[in-house]
Amino acid sequence: MKQLCSLLFLSCLYLGLFGKGYSGKPTVVKIGSIFSFDSVIGKVAKIAINEAVKDVNSNPDILRGTHLQVSMQNSNCSGFMGMVEALRFMEKDIVGIIGPQCSVVAHMISHMANQLRVPLLSFAVTDPVMSPLQFPYFIRTSQSDLYQMDAIASIVDFYGWKEVIAVFVDDDYGRNGVAALNDKLASRRLRITYKAGLHPDNVANKNEIMNILIKIMLLQPRIIVIHVYSELGFAVFKEAKYLGMMGNGYVWIATDWLSTTLDSLSPLPAERLETIQGVLVLRPHTPDSNLKREFFSRWRKIRGAPLALHTYGLYAYDSVLVLARALDKYFKHGGKISFSNDSMLDAVGKSGNLNLEAMTVFDGGETLLKDILRTHMVGLTGLLQFTPDRSRIRPVYDIINVAGTGVRQIGYWSNHSGLSIVPPESLYTNKQPNMSFGTTSPKLRHVIWPGETFQKPRGWVFSNNGKELKIGVPRRISYKEFVSQIRGTENMFKGFCIDVFTAAVNLLPYAVPVKFFPYGDGKENPSYTHMVEMITTGNFDGVVGDVAIVTNRTKIVDFTQPYAASGLVVVAPFKKLNSGAWAFLRPFNRLMWAVTGCCFLFVGIVVWILEHRINDEFRGPPKRQCVTILWFSFSTMFFAHRENTVSTLGRLVLIIWLFVVLIINSSYTASLTSILTVQQLSSPIKGIDSLREMDERIGYQVGSFAERYLRDELNISESRLVPLGSPEAYAKALKDGPRKGGVAAIVDERPYVELFLSSNCAYRIVGQEFTKSGWGFAFPRDSPLAIDLSTAILELAENGDLQRIHDKWLMKNACTLENAELESDRLHLKSFWGLFLICGVACVLALFLYFVQIIRQLYNAKPSEENDAIGRENYDSSSLRSTRLQRFLSLMDEREDVSKAGSKKRKIDGSVNDTSGSRHSRGFDREKSFNSVNPLD
Repeated sequence: MKQLCSLLFLSCLYLGLFGKGYSGKPTVVKIGSIFSFDSVIGKVAKIAINEAVKDVNSNPDILRGTHLQVSMQNSNCSGFMGMVEALRFMEKDIVGIIGPQCSVVAHMISHMANQLRVPLLSFAVTDPVMSPLQFPYFIRTSQSDLYQMDAIASIVDFYGWKEVIAVFVDDDYGRNGVAALNDKLASRRLRITYKAGLHPDNVANKNEIMNILIKIMLLQPRIIVIHVYSELGFAVFKEAKYLGMMGNGYVWIATDWLSTTLDSLSPLPAERLETIQGVLVLRPHTPDSNLKREFFSRWRKIRGAPLALHTYGLYAYDSVLVLARALDKYFKHGGKISFSNDSMLDAVGKSGNLNLEAMTVFDGGETLLKDILRTHMVGLTGLLQFTPDRSRIRPVYDIINVAGTGVRQIGYWSNHSGLSIVPPESLYTNKQPNMSFGTTSPKLRHVIWPGETFQKPRGWVFSNNGKELKIGVPRRISYKEFVSQIRGTENMFKGFCIDVFTAAVNLLPYAVPVKFFPYGDGKENPSYTHMVEMITTGNFDGVVGDVAIVTNRTKIVDFTQPYAASGLVVVAPFKKLNSGAWAFLRPFNRLMWAVTGCCFLFVGIVVWILEHRINDEFRGPPKRQCVTILWFSFSTMFFAHRENTVSTLGRLVLIIWLFVVLIINSSYTASLTSILTVQQLSSPIKGIDSLREMDERIGYQVGSFAERYLRDELNISESRLVPLGSPEAYAKALKDGPRKGGVAAIVDERPYVELFLSSNCAYRIVGQEFTKSGWGFAFPRDSPLAIDLSTAILELAENGDLQRIHDKWLMKNACTLENAELESDRLHLKSFWGLFLICGVACVLALFLYFVQIIRQLYNAKPSEENDAIGRENYDSSSLRSTRLQRFLSLMDEREDVSKAGSKKRKIDGSVNDTSGSRHSRGFDREKSFNSVNPLD
């Protein structure tokens, strides 16, 4: 008896001293769960968590001998209540918490979890702001709204919409979700035009919802993203239906709150279903599996299940399994369930009556957290694995369309493949996104939009608050054919640009209320750059006129498709060139004449070298040979050379040269004919390059971008630039010239210049157009009207209306002279260098082969002759080189022996007549007499 009492005493003493530090594997592990019991998510999550705990406790492979015990608390999505209920958990030695459900509660209790080292596994908090740096013990077992908003941005971009309106619940969940949407849209150059925040408790406040929707109706965008709670969302849809905002032209995109309700309460009551027809909805995707099907079948048999199972119920179930498996791993590695008091909480508790000393720190919390993050398992929601930011890998969303009495799946979105109509599980095996699709494969199936239409809504309309678009129009004082104000009116204009704009607007499938506002003082042409900048300040909604599309303007506004080609050109005076006594020299420039003459001489010398040893016509006294070279060279120009070539190399060179001469003669003849028969124009200015090199003054049109381009891009001194305001000023300045205070040339856009030249025949465009641009209508950045008008302008060009408008305003009686640009009519070397190169290569190659033959003959000379020469010079090496040089020159000059070239001689004899034969004999006798006295022999 005494021994039994001693044993009980020691046991009590041990438990009293080390109760909370018990080191063995416990039979019960306490976990907590905090969420909103009365919500759509909470009603399903409560049952799912209990079912998960049952499955864990009945599974012998998990937590052998240890049972999970879950304690649930209702936060009602209140930050205060969530904090109170979480404090109760901390008094019960909780090792992990499943939840919270709401972002507001998550922000509150995550600080507490950090301090007490208790992991939070949230199955429903999608707030993207929950950072692992700030909340290291917060783990998301669902998907972040960061990915959901990326999916919405992809949808908006896919359909070509530019602006959206965001309706959201004004708390952490709504604000942070819309902020993520704004970032994702901005990355695609899209934007949120208007943000409408609703109070979380505004379900019954019908008037406030109505006022917000009326404001939205007055805006241009018709793409509305709604990110709220379920009851508030249905209240919005009800009022939108009443206002006619669920009809044609509107697009509603709802986040996963609506899909959760649809899955839980399917089928919805008819009155609710009627209010959401045509809405696009996102739903967290869970791949199909046997586990999932079995659990759905089991769910239907559960008594008391108030709602159908939805995705967040699956997340709640898997959260329990993740925590259980992490605890199992924790125990296998020697982990213990022990708690200790926090010194800071003890100090605070002693100073008041809060009883904070009852709250303990989980000693193994950090180790358990690491085990959770290393989880790699397959649950009801698919693969469970965490990224470094504590989110699940492979986020995927279903995109569904509410139609009729149910929903239609129209596609998927994942951060791996983007939008697709194929389940993303089949794409994860590919190394690159969308590898299984071609570029033309559909990304989404057809949608039934609000109003029961299959036609994609335009996404925006002009606001119906009676506001007209303020369109700025330049008040020009010159070239009024392009745009001018109708006399006696304030807001009426006419001209080429106005007619093009009006015709394009008439092609749009909707009405565009516009009102023109003049810009400028009416005394000189206004600055077009300043006029375009007024769009960015809100003074104008657009600019219509002869506005050039240039770089500095495209940085601040959007332009339509160009409706008129433009670019800077140089206009200068010209003079007529008469034929004159020396007109025959004008077809070629000086360099061409020089190179052509040198080539004639070079080819003549090459042919003489190749023919001299075997052709009697290229032999004789030096004076005669020089005359022969000159005669042969220049007679080939007329194909009148009388000397025959007998060597193969000579004939090859001559054939190539005669081909070159044929091309040169033909080109010369054609150019000279043009010079003598067509009136020629000339100007000392050949284009913008020659104008830059000169030091003369240059004119430009007031208000044109030409001034900035000449000054900033071409670095022309501002002192050389002269502003001119009218065609009359152009003509006077060009006529006076720089010596009388005028200008040497004018730089302006081609449309103005062509109109100027139509009535001023003394001037011409010189050189080429040195910039490429066009005229377009300017609108604010990302304006959908710019896109639609661009399509209309292309249609005008295709059906010929654009040309007819051009002819109406700009077709003038042209001068009798040609309107072509002035360019030099001379032929340049660059047009023939290829021919000269071929001829030169042929000559050099022929000479090389010829000298190779001569050198071989030199070294194949008889040894006796060589030795005699050596003996005569006493074997002196320098004398030997001199002798070989003399021998080389002798071989070059001497006639080749008939026995060595019998075949060549026979060819010559067979190709000449008797008269030429006698002439050759006389030439041969003369050459023999010459060779007899030649010192080289």
